[in-house]
Amino acid sequence: MLSRESVISILSEKVELFKGFSEEKIGIIIDGSKLVTVEENEAVIEEEEKGRFLGIILSGGVNIIRVENDGSRKIIGSLREYEIFGEIALMTNEKTVANVVGSTHSEILLIPQSMFTKALMTEPSAIAYLSKLMMKRVSEISKASQETGSYKDGHITLNSEKRKQILVINCGSSSLKYAYYDTYRPDEPFKGIVERIGENQTVHKFSYNSQEEKHIISASDHKEAFLDVIRILTSEKFRIIRNPDEIDIVGHRVVHGGEKYNAPTVITEEVEKEIEKANLYAPLHNPVNLTGIRESRQLFRKAVHIAVFDTAFHQTMPPYAFLYALPYEYYSQKKIRRYGFHGTSHAYVSLKAAEFLKRRYSSLSIIACHLGNGCSVCAIDHGRSVDTSMGFTPAEGLIMGTRCGDIDPGVLIHIMRNENMDYNQLDKVINKFSGLRGISGISNDMREIENAANQSDYRALIAIKSFAYRIRKYIGSYIAAMGGVDLIIFTGGIGQGSALVRNLSLQGLEFMGIEIDEDLNRSANGFKQICDITSSNSRVKVLVVPTDEEFMIARESLEALRNYEISQEISRIKPIPIPVEVSAHHIHLSRGDVDKLFGEGYKLTIDKELSQPGQYACKEKVNLIGPKGRIDNVRILGPERDKTQVEIAMTEEFRLGIQAPIRASGDIEGTPGLTIEGPNGKITIEKGVILALRHIHMSFEDALRFGIKDKDLVQVMVEGERGITFDEVLVRVDKNFRLAMHIDTDEANASGIKTGDTGFIKSIMRKV
Repeated sequence: MLSRESVISILSEKVELFKGFSEEKIGIIIDGSKLVTVEENEAVIEEEEKGRFLGIILSGGVNIIRVENDGSRKIIGSLREYEIFGEIALMTNEKTVANVVGSTHSEILLIPQSMFTKALMTEPSAIAYLSKLMMKRVSEISKASQETGSYKDGHITLNSEKRKQILVINCGSSSLKYAYYDTYRPDEPFKGIVERIGENQTVHKFSYNSQEEKHIISASDHKEAFLDVIRILTSEKFRIIRNPDEIDIVGHRVVHGGEKYNAPTVITEEVEKEIEKANLYAPLHNPVNLTGIRESRQLFRKAVHIAVFDTAFHQTMPPYAFLYALPYEYYSQKKIRRYGFHGTSHAYVSLKAAEFLKRRYSSLSIIACHLGNGCSVCAIDHGRSVDTSMGFTPAEGLIMGTRCGDIDPGVLIHIMRNENMDYNQLDKVINKFSGLRGISGISNDMREIENAANQSDYRALIAIKSFAYRIRKYIGSYIAAMGGVDLIIFTGGIGQGSALVRNLSLQGLEFMGIEIDEDLNRSANGFKQICDITSSNSRVKVLVVPTDEEFMIARESLEALRNYEISQEISRIKPIPIPVEVSAHHIHLSRGDVDKLFGEGYKLTIDKELSQPGQYACKEKVNLIGPKGRIDNVRILGPERDKTQVEIAMTEEFRLGIQAPIRASGDIEGTPGLTIEGPNGKITIEKGVILALRHIHMSFEDALRFGIKDKDLVQVMVEGERGITFDEVLVRVDKNFRLAMHIDTDEANASGIKTGDTGFIKSIMRKV
């Protein structure tokens, strides 16, 4: 094995990427990296593995091998000593498209992603070299290779370049779930739950290595429950935690983050105060979430504590979906709106389903049904929550175990008036004595209600029918809202466990292309594995997916820590200005549609070049005609595309009389169409109209300077007339892009922003 001094010498003298680095900096990189020995035919990186390392060949060499469709292995390239590999996967947020295998006895330095980012952000010569290399490599990879494994962005792992020990704390109103994960052994968690906190018979159940235990304990509150969890984790029998300082991350489920938090967040004193402010919206949950946070921060002082908000996933809902039809001041001043819950579960099962189907998560229209004691349905349109059944509180929406769900507010006023109830008494009726329990008069447990229904109990029968009917109504409405659906998911205790509920919830939807195989449905063990219960005749996939909120919290926390560390690096370096460009409405035409609108073989005329290389505005314009009205003289942008796409603003939606979703450019499945009028006639497109998701174009070199990747979502502060911060700005990285942020006309007008203003990246939020 090469000595540290030898590695420093090789990197500084032989590897062009590190020329100009000081020996001190190279030493820091080496100390944070891993030196490995690889033999002939031994894999360094496997195909479909997430990019986590930049590899430097110090001696020997590697072959780049791709597995063909017939299973054969084909060498598509070779690298020798002093060359590098793995940079494409690191920068694109995608998995590798080939295996990297030793061609002989070799010594390789594997630089982890975090060290790679920190080392390069302040080295312009290294950024320039690496960006040129990446452009060369990308040009060598065929388009087909880049699209191999179309479900890449739906893959869920706990992989990290360095070992991380993660503790997840999930405090409910009367329970405390927890899980311990080691990223070097992510499939061997220690998981448990303390139930009935504050009651005489508090139960602590946990499992590890397929063994389960159940203890009756005394826990009058969540603090005492937490202390018993720590007692078990540190016990001589298990020794999961030997020293509190071993824990790197503590991920906390927080029910309500209000409008402020739309991504997992590192907990500071300020964040704690904001969570406490949100107690107003979740009085049963946020206070106990804070108990878990405060106790954990006292015990695990060296860990990074991260809040994962139930409401964050739904912060992508558009205003027309989250606003109540109350006086607008109740929203603008009091923040009364629909927030949605179960976000962690909906995110997890939808990602797992996309992975299972080997489909790209961001290309699917999904309806996820989380059915347990609490129930909600979520419409997920191409990776974004666009509607969900729970609202300002978890009481809205479906019928639940003890919650009533949707109800005429006049009924509540009537009950208070005629039953002489105060709001505390009414709160108990709505949340504790309604739902399945209220209708059946038996229980909030669907298993007990089904047993009673089997004995012809009328109220049990009505409870089940009402429960499934409400689910079916929401599924139908969300299909209408999204303009179709590719996938329906059932999860949660009832969703995973009740074949009857799944059947009744989808009966009568065959005309929508939804049909399940009843044999598969009855035999599905939704607690053990993902089960496909789709009929062969169904156009829509139906899956039962076991939820795992603790795993998702761990994953989100791990990703949030990476984003936080890079955001801290961004804040330390000199801010890099990003030019802002306001995008007016425009249209991209396919070759076939150019012929139809302008005549066979017509060639579009370049009027002026645009900021992005190779793109241009054309002299030609067309008219857009919708059900309500029209927009004339809409400019065509070139070059031609495979499919026609129209980008408009929200105010123009109204003028045309259509409802277009917010999408990334090119993502047009399930979007509305319209009529386009040109000098040679009219055409009607069935899909293709979008509101463009705000985004930043950047080159490989730009991405390296910022330390971010393709498809990251970032927070950008723009220095306009008023100065405003935009969340959820999509990063798109390509060798041909030039640095610029694009927002549409409506957002620009509302914010007082104009083309020529400057933006700065403040933080990385998450990836789409």
